Amino acid sequence: MNICVVGLQWGDEGKGKVVDILAENSDIVVRYGGGSNAGHTVVIGDERFALHLLPSGAVRGGVTCIIANAVVVDPAVLIGEIDGLAERGFALSGRLLISENAHVVLDYHKREDQLREESLGKEKLGTTVRGIGPCYADKVGRSYAVRMSDFRNLTELNKKLRTILAYKNKLFAALYGAEPLSVDAVMENCKQYAARLVPFVTDTTEWLHAAIAEGKSVLFEGAQGSLLDLDHGTFPYVTSSNSSSLGVPSGCGVPARMIDKYVGVAKVYTTRVGAGPFPTEQDNEIGQYIRDKGHEYGTTTGRPRRCGWFDAVVASYSVKIGSIDSLALLHLDTLGGLKELSLCSAYEIDGQRKTFFPANIDRLAKAKPIYERMPGWDEDISQATAFDELPANAQAYVRRIEAIIGKPVEMIGVGPKRTQTIIRS
Repeated sequence: MNICVVGLQWGDEGKGKVVDILAENSDIVVRYGGGSNAGHTVVIGDERFALHLLPSGAVRGGVTCIIANAVVVDPAVLIGEIDGLAERGFALSGRLLISENAHVVLDYHKREDQLREESLGKEKLGTTVRGIGPCYADKVGRSYAVRMSDFRNLTELNKKLRTILAYKNKLFAALYGAEPLSVDAVMENCKQYAARLVPFVTDTTEWLHAAIAEGKSVLFEGAQGSLLDLDHGTFPYVTSSNSSSLGVPSGCGVPARMIDKYVGVAKVYTTRVGAGPFPTEQDNEIGQYIRDKGHEYGTTTGRPRRCGWFDAVVASYSVKIGSIDSLALLHLDTLGGLKELSLCSAYEIDGQRKTFFPANIDRLAKAKPIYERMPGWDEDISQATAFDELPANAQAYVRRIEAIIGKPVEMIGVGPKRTQTIIRS
């Protein structure tokens, strides 16, 4: 069975945990988009693994991990992750494949990202300043792009980098008054990257199609969340790739019809990082309670996340555009201790009730959440292993989300560990 796991909110939903659990019955896990701006956390026993480029299946021995075409690869981050996992007993040799067509994030991309964000002042987008946007921009522009296949021929890469840096340094000086970057320094780094990563580089599209034809089970792992999708999210406060499930076919060359099931992951509340509209945000003691109890600080940046009530309008929209079949709801334990819960089931926009999410931020800025109020619970649910072990109010809250969105909740997270998961199907 081929399964796609995708976030339904603004990222940070807990996809890493869900992918890790499903990877137990998968042969292959594929990252199909995004870059090292992603932060997927897997907790095994008392060990915590924070992954940025490697698929979350990397901590499952025997699972083949693929970094597909649409991922932008920061070689330094990737090598660090490979070495870090090897030190902890998870060797990637023989089970990691990197697309030869994946684009490469280099030093000048990070510099460009930083300079651009600083120049925007209060209007900055709130990127992770990891060079993701500039790398995707070079990909679209084509003339100044570097791909993993370029590491195979360092002589030609040297020529290409001299052309690229001549352009970039003029840009940095003219727009930002910045000092130039050294071509030789960038090239020296690339030599080290090539020595480590070229053995993993291959045509992953061909490899995937052959594996699927052999009956292998493939798990496609989304990065960020559907509301950060470049074309279908809250633009311009989005990422630079198609982070919804719509990115799978273009991201790795596997048609949507080859995927048997789409699993949407959401927290039982809503968070987002950086700037942008957030209708159900609670910039108050409720938001701080959720932040503290849910440890809502970015895996990649450490930034505190903005927190608010569950937004079913957001989740329903992501379910529709992503062809989602079932839901995984995480962090149910975080809401324990609140006397009353609020759940946004619709918006009021210009005096009209709306249940379809307006991705255009001008319309979204007018949205006033319409809340349903539900009683909370005080019990500790972190050891629950079955749905009927949950307090009645917790069960009712899950069922109400299920009813509004119209999809079954098949997985419920009651803590960060693999074992702290209730499987309903």
